[in-house]
Amino acid sequence: MPSFSARSIKELQTCNPKLQRLFNEVISHYDCTIICGFRGEQAQHEAFRSGRSKLDWPHGKHNRFPSMAVDVMPFPIQWSNEKRLRHFIGFVQATAIQMGIKVRSGHDWDNDMDLDEHTFKDGPHWELIEDC
Repeated sequence: MPSFSARSIKELQTCNPKLQRLFNEVISHYDCTIICGFRGEQAQHEAFRSGRSKLDWPHGKHNRFPSMAVDVMPFPIQWSNEKRLRHFIGFVQATAIQMGIKVRSGHDWDNDMDLDEHTFKDGPHWELIEDC
């Protein structure tokens, strides 16, 4: 059974308990790594400047504590493997639905299950939907 590294555990602990529950369930079935939970001011400025985020500090969901967003990739990370990422997105979404946790993927900002319609795709990004 896959398990998180110490670094992934540390990042996930900065996230909202619902995200922690969700990805602790995901890791029990699907190997993945937590890239980022809470993102501080400097890190958010850098993510914005580099184009990895559309929002600057303090407007991103990574900028709250506990974080309302988490960046997660299937492990081992293969940034160019779009099919594998899409498979992982489907698995996480199905797990979240089964657990009653409302999330959206950075590939599906309007949560309509169409992964091709958005120009800004943030593959690793998962965020809680506000009414959670």
